[in-house]
Amino acid sequence: MSTTVGTTRAGAPAGTPALPEPRGPLSEAVVTVLAHGRDPASVPQAEAERADPYGDDLALAMHICYELHYHGFRSVSPEWEWDPDLLRVRAALERTFLHALRCDVDGGTDVEAVLDALLTEPVPGTGIAHHLRDTAPWWQMREYFAHRSIYHLKEADPHAWVIPRLQGQAKASLVAVEFDEFGGGRGEHIHARLFADLMEAAGLDSAYLHYLDDVPAPAIGIVNLMSMLGLHRGLRGALVGHFTAAEISTAPSAQRITRGLERLGAGPECTLFFTEHIEADAVHEQIMRRDVIGDLLDREPELLTDVVFGIQATELLEGKLAQYLFGAWHEERTSLRRPLPME
Repeated sequence: MSTTVGTTRAGAPAGTPALPEPRGPLSEAVVTVLAHGRDPASVPQAEAERADPYGDDLALAMHICYELHYHGFRSVSPEWEWDPDLLRVRAALERTFLHALRCDVDGGTDVEAVLDALLTEPVPGTGIAHHLRDTAPWWQMREYFAHRSIYHLKEADPHAWVIPRLQGQAKASLVAVEFDEFGGGRGEHIHARLFADLMEAAGLDSAYLHYLDDVPAPAIGIVNLMSMLGLHRGLRGALVGHFTAAEISTAPSAQRITRGLERLGAGPECTLFFTEHIEADAVHEQIMRRDVIGDLLDREPELLTDVVFGIQATELLEGKLAQYLFGAWHEERTSLRRPLPME
C-alpha cells in the first residue's frame, strides 16, 4: 500500500490507482464517463436491469462508482463523487444487486439462529479456510491473498460510515471494535497495513487495488456489499449484520489459514495479519452480538429483518467466492483473470 504524501492534479492521493479495464457495456460506459468527462446519461441504465447481478460487468461498474468515495482514481476529478447523474447510474446498479440479494437469502427474524449458524463447524470441514489449512499449495494461497486484497486493503473503512447512524452503547461498542481494526492508534498496526505487509512477504504487490483487473466478480461483490450498506442510512441494520458476520467468522478462519501458512513454511511476516485476528475477533464477536446488535435492536426493533439480511447476504457472497475458487482449483487452473507472476 502506498504511503506517498501528496496529491495528484485531480485531487486524489498520490499512489491512487488508474481506472480499471472495462468488462462489459456498463463498466465501459462508467469508465468512459470518468476518463473523458462524458455525460453520465450515456450510461445504458437499461442494461443494469438486464445484467447479471453477480456478473463481472455490473460488479466492476458498481465498484468504480463506490471507489469515488474512497481513494478515487488517478486523473479523475473528485467532483464526480457527488455528481447527481452518476449517482442515478449507481442507484440503478444497486437496485439490481440488492434485489437479487433479497431474493436469494432466506430472510427471517431469528438473528440468534443465523449468528449461531456461522459458528457451526461442518464435519468434515469443507470451506476455503479448511482447504488452505490442509492441502492448498503455495500458488493457491497467493491467489487467495490477491482476491482478498480488494477487501482487506480497505478493511474497516466502509464500516465506519455507520458510526454516525448509531446511538448509545451500539455506537460506543462499534467504535471500540473499529479502534482495534485501525491499529489501536498505531499506524503500523492498522489491519489494512498488516495485510499489505503480508502481501509483500508473499511476493505480491501491496498497492491499493493493484489486483482489481485480475480478480473476478465474486471477490468484488463482497466489497460492493459493504460499500452499499455503509453508504445508505436506510441499510444501517444490514451493515451491522454484515460487520457482525465478518467478525464472527474471521477468528476460526484466521486460525486455519495460519496453520496452512505454517504448513507451507511461511514466516511470521506472513502470519501476523491472521494471528492478530484470532484473539481480537473472538472478543469482537461478543461485543458485536451483545452490545452492538443487542442495543441497536432494543432501540430500533424494526431493523431486525435488516440485521438478518446483512448476515445472510454476507454468507451468500462468501459462498459464491468459495464456489468460484474451488471450481478453478479443482481443475488446477488459476482462479484469477490472469495468472500471478512467479515470485
